[in-house]
Amino acid sequence: MKKSWKIALASCLSVLMLTAEGCGGPKSQDAAAYTPEKPLIIKFSHVTTPDSPKGKASQKFAELMAEKTGGKVKVEVYPSSQLYGDKDELEALQAGNVHIIAPSATKLVGFNPAFQIVDMPFLFKNHESVLKFWDGELGKKLMTSLEDKNLLGLAMWENGFKVFTASKPLEKPEDFHGLKFRTQAGKVLEAQFKALGSGAATIPFGETYTALQQGTVDGQENTWNNIDTQKYEEVQKYLLVSNHGRIDYIVLTNKKWYSELPEEFRKAFDESMAEATAYERELAVELDKQSENNLRSSGKMKVVELSDAEREAFVKLMEPVYSEFAETVGKEIIDGARQL
Repeated sequence: MKKSWKIALASCLSVLMLTAEGCGGPKSQDAAAYTPEKPLIIKFSHVTTPDSPKGKASQKFAELMAEKTGGKVKVEVYPSSQLYGDKDELEALQAGNVHIIAPSATKLVGFNPAFQIVDMPFLFKNHESVLKFWDGELGKKLMTSLEDKNLLGLAMWENGFKVFTASKPLEKPEDFHGLKFRTQAGKVLEAQFKALGSGAATIPFGETYTALQQGTVDGQENTWNNIDTQKYEEVQKYLLVSNHGRIDYIVLTNKKWYSELPEEFRKAFDESMAEATAYERELAVELDKQSENNLRSSGKMKVVELSDAEREAFVKLMEPVYSEFAETVGKEIIDGARQL
């Protein structure tokens, strides 16, 4: 039996067991068909811990849906890859095994290369410009770009800006020459380090600390919170507040399933997602700021800020990267983000 048929069968059995509706999602357009004793089941799967902003926001969404529907809808949250991991959650969503996931934006590049926008270096000037992008027309365009894959983008849930750390001082572009940095896989990231005159090594997140400790790589890029929780300050002496790239998540649902929701439930769904999104973003900013304070007060790393003029030197260096990816990411999207 082919994998796709197995997934479809599993999806059908899952829905039959949980909602007694048959395969394919809710058949009735009447919310009255559901009760607190026999609710509509929505499965929300993600890969982070329950205590992460994503984990807390998904639980918040579940609470809001129960409240707004009088218990007629029950959202079951499965954190920490309990149901599906990074590699198979998208396929599971398309098949209807789950109804909501929140993968990193970079996981969607195979469907639409424009999602590499989060990796484009020194593109967003500040946090406000990031929110304007995703909540504006360009962001909405990306959110609806996967509908032909039966995927519908609902919201951007953020992690934060990336900064650079290294075992040697980082203050200006020339300081990157000859150094090797750990990075996630991605052509934009490779081009970024090439423009900086640096080498790049794709190393799993869980192995990064050891790679830094052993000198396999000289530095890495990450959010304040990831640097703090992974204790990179123990193996890195310098941090440049570059805010050059993003790590963000895209909350997705199964388009067909969503379109078949009873109108009353779909209204509650949209309202709950909007409230959970605001909650997640606030948590993410708070957590990242807390980690920034932890790292600054530890005194273990020298933290260097960039003036507007110094940042502009990096932006100028990245012009070839913007040109290289103008076609695959989209000139309209790149230019739009830079202008915010």
